[in-house]
Amino acid sequence: MTTKEDSIEDSSAPLVEHLAELRNRLIWSVLSFVVAMLIAFPFAKTILGYLLKPIEKAMRDLGNPNPVMQYTAPQELLFTYFHISVVAGLAMSFPIIAYQLWRFVAPGLYRSEKQAFLPFLIASPVLFFAGAAFAQYIVTPLAMAFFLGFADLPSMVSAALLQLQGLPAESAATPGEGIAIVFQGKVDQTLDISLKLIIAFGLCFQMPVLLTLMGKAGLATADGLSNMRKYAVVIMLLVSALVTPPDVVSMMTLFAAIYPLYEVSIFLIRRMEKRREAELRAEGLWVDIDDEEAADK
Repeated sequence: MTTKEDSIEDSSAPLVEHLAELRNRLIWSVLSFVVAMLIAFPFAKTILGYLLKPIEKAMRDLGNPNPVMQYTAPQELLFTYFHISVVAGLAMSFPIIAYQLWRFVAPGLYRSEKQAFLPFLIASPVLFFAGAAFAQYIVTPLAMAFFLGFADLPSMVSAALLQLQGLPAESAATPGEGIAIVFQGKVDQTLDISLKLIIAFGLCFQMPVLLTLMGKAGLATADGLSNMRKYAVVIMLLVSALVTPPDVVSMMTLFAAIYPLYEVSIFLIRRMEKRREAELRAEGLWVDIDDEEAADK
């Protein structure tokens, strides 16, 4: 039996009113997204330059003083700017979209459920942007340096072999012979790698929110997650391999980032279970399994 304070705000609205409310919330969400996208479009070039900073740094570190990216179709750069404005518009309008979703769902929740759900609603975007920042400032530079540096690996090995033989390193390449292999990056393909890493890390950083919600709903326990740790490691490695570019550096970096989050989730669920046990003990409703088994005997 629920108290007056814990009662549902409004549960008697007919289906038509709920559908009208949903329509209004969707309209506001779409309008906020469109407006944010239009606001972001004039700044798409600046945002693109920011997202390409990791590969620019990697190219400069490899001795290219004037890094250049290219596009090979007349409409390619425009579509790239449009792609950026869509992603930026979604990020900018997310608070409004989340608020509209909350206003639609909140009337059907008890007060205690609202208080339990709000921290997760706040933590989710914070963790997403933390994952996105981790990808932009740590993972993407490592990935770009690995891919671009790999192109010089054969020549470095050849020069090392010549030095071991006592020959000058310049003998590795004869002027006028062979084909020069030069990196000429495309804007859309490089942007695609950066955005995939940002979204992948942002979503993977949602693990504590998802697992803690499951623990609060009784779908997961701290002991259960601890016992499943070895299987979770395999699953995390597979996910890391699937959502990152095909290189070991990005995969292991993502795994090294999300595995501690798994342990944090276990810690949070265990704290939640202890708090729940203390509350039930205070109310005299907690029954130990050992005492219950002894009573049955």
